[in-house]
Amino acid sequence: MSRSAEPDGSATSRPAGPDESALSRSAGPDESALSRSAGSDQSALSRSAGSDGSAAWLLDRVRALARGGGRVLIGIAGCPGAGKSTLAGWLAGALTDAGLPAVWVPMDGYHLADVELERLGRRGRKGAVDTFDGHGYLALLRRLRAETGDVVYAPSFDREIEQPIAGAIPVPPRARVVVSEGNYLLLPGEPWRRVKEAMTEVWYADLDDRIRLERLTTRHVRFGKTPDEAVRWVAEVDEPNAAAIRATRDAADLLVDFDRLGIS
Repeated sequence: MSRSAEPDGSATSRPAGPDESALSRSAGPDESALSRSAGSDQSALSRSAGSDGSAAWLLDRVRALARGGGRVLIGIAGCPGAGKSTLAGWLAGALTDAGLPAVWVPMDGYHLADVELERLGRRGRKGAVDTFDGHGYLALLRRLRAETGDVVYAPSFDREIEQPIAGAIPVPPRARVVVSEGNYLLLPGEPWRRVKEAMTEVWYADLDDRIRLERLTTRHVRFGKTPDEAVRWVAEVDEPNAAAIRATRDAADLLVDFDRLGIS
């Protein structure tokens, strides 16, 4: 499955087969692009000779996980605007290009519809944790792990209309890897604790806050907000969410410095 990604980490959703090429990738970032969170065992995963902690090392890591059998689910968490979508799209495309079929399934497909947010009085803070169907997302992840003999359909999110689209992403039996990114994959409460348990690994995408906020504001303007509205939304909605997300950073299996990773 391929989706086009913007340089700021935003993306437009379009379902496609996992054998379609996704994003271009560059090589050569230094080893500081990756760091391990406390308590993880680097020796548990094989690394190719001469690995430099680059984007290629991420691919090797997922290949090692896939050798264990079954479908691999990689989650990518991080603050709004940190590049999660760009990383997820690149990873799914690069794995597929390398012969390990992968599909990108965003958590954003589990946004509650605006009509329901209006009913609940939450439309003005869309993107907060209680504006998602977390239990529905968990159920999908469990299906993706267990139902590997049939096509599983997942929802996407269309930023042009800011609405989830049901059944837009097919995950066929041949998909060995599913990459799913979202803000809240590492939260300790329910159902998010079980979301992490349903994943093979969850990575955390880090990005310098100055760059992240610039990209986030630009993205809001691109999708219809005025510059003043975008700045206000970032300050009043996105950044309170980011504070809660940032507190979960140490729970990740892998920390990825997106700015140094060198993908686009």
